[in-house]
Amino acid sequence: MIDLELTVNGELARVRVEPGARLLDVLRGPLGLPGTKEGCGNGECGACTVLVAGRPVCACLTPAAEVEGLEVLTVEGLVGPGGDLSAVQRAFVEGGGVQCGFCTPGMVMSVHALLERNPDPTPEDVREALTGNLCRCTGYAQIVESALLAARKRREAREGGDRA
Repeated sequence: MIDLELTVNGELARVRVEPGARLLDVLRGPLGLPGTKEGCGNGECGACTVLVAGRPVCACLTPAAEVEGLEVLTVEGLVGPGGDLSAVQRAFVEGGGVQCGFCTPGMVMSVHALLERNPDPTPEDVREALTGNLCRCTGYAQIVESALLAARKRREAREGGDRA
């Protein structure tokens, strides 16, 4: 067993895990964060996308030991202190970007990462940011529209001084 210390959703976390544990297993297991989903288990679908040090990664492929001392953000970490959904999460609900919901956490995290680096993306930017995320329910049109709606919501929130 190894001891790990990392910051997850702004909180310091200390866990004891098997040396070969995946980040996905640590998040869903000892840390009790079930929002990150396991789809394919080999990095092909993006359902397990989380942000590590601000960059999207597949948690199913990331050894937990590699995130020692780093900041990890999961879909649960986007929710505000009062339980308010983030602009990206609200946009996915309002824009119909949620179908069965299985891919949604990974899609939301990829869009969040995109909007952090590009607050005014084009539809092509969104499609490129989502190339590692698969959805079996939609033709992606509603997901792309939801991402663009999220960008608008975030800009409006910044202009109004609200949390995005």
